[in-house]
Formats: sequence, C-alpha cells, structure tokens
Amino acid sequence: MNNLGVIKQSDIFPELPDMEVEKGQRGGTRKAARAVLFDSDGNVGLLHVANKHYYKLPGGGIDGNEEVIEALKRECREEIGCEIEVFGEVGEITEHRNKIDLVQTSYCYLANVVGPKGEPHLEEDEREAGFTEMWVGIDEAIELVRNSEPTTYDGAFIIVRDLKFLKKAKALGKEL
Repeated sequence: MNNLGVIKQSDIFPELPDMEVEKGQRGGTRKAARAVLFDSDGNVGLLHVANKHYYKLPGGGIDGNEEVIEALKRECREEIGCEIEVFGEVGEITEHRNKIDLVQTSYCYLANVVGPKGEPHLEEDEREAGFTEMWVGIDEAIELVRNSEPTTYDGAFIIVRDLKFLKKAKALGKEL
C-alpha cells in the first residue's frame, strides 16, 4: 500500500494546546482501517462527530487477528450501516500521538456501498460523541473535514489524516 506520510504531533501542535484527551486505548501501537465510501449516487459517506466538532471517514481499529478488509467491513456496518465492496487502495498514514504515547497506522481503501443503506450500530462512546452519518459529494466532504474545528486532541489528528485520504481519493478518481 502506498505510504501517504506520517503525521507528527509537532505538525499539528507546534506548542501543545490544552485540549481534552479522549478516553480509550492509549499507548503502544494501533492499526486501523478506513474507507472513502461511495453510494450509488457517487456521494461519500462521512460521520459528523457533532459533540467534538469535526467530520471523519468511517472506519476504526483492527481487532486481534482480524484481516484489514474484514475490519473495514465490520466498521462500516457498525458506524454507517452499510455493507461494502472494496475496489481500490487510497494509502496508509501513520500518526505519532506523543501526548498519549500512541503510534497509529491507518489503511484507507476506496469502497462502494453494496445493497441498501441500513442503520448504524454505534458504540456508547460514539453515541455520546454525537456520531451521525451523512452522504455528500467528495468536494463537500473535503470542505467539511477541512473546516472542522475539533475540541479534542484525537480529533485534531483525525481531520489532518482524513483530509489527506479524501484528497488522494479525489486524485485517484481523476486518474481512473
């Protein structure tokens, strides 16, 4: 998979602001799967994390011995309520979240919705964060992510990462 770069804490926070650190896994390494997911109208699936003031791509952590694509399919069912079919790779990005001693590598894919859109099955922390799904054109998705104003440390990394993924996916669409 094409490496799209590394996001370092110093890239986002030259002087670390006093931002809320979210609960959850901290420290060590984490691998995650993400999707630039298209519906039959060509719109991209996004999650609005309303209570933390940002937008993100569907996806999340890879559990145990789970394969990357299987994790991606599970995360899309859970977060956006859709079955998916992967048709390409966007790339990978590694994040160094020093404040929480975490190195996370995200693998991003291009995918299409297969069948009808269903209902998300969000985890408690996702419901509390105000996750809601939405479907918009890729240019609007880029603008929503770009104009996000996250109130959390993790959210700041997420918007930088997902903006890179969306821009690369748009460029790949022009190359196909």
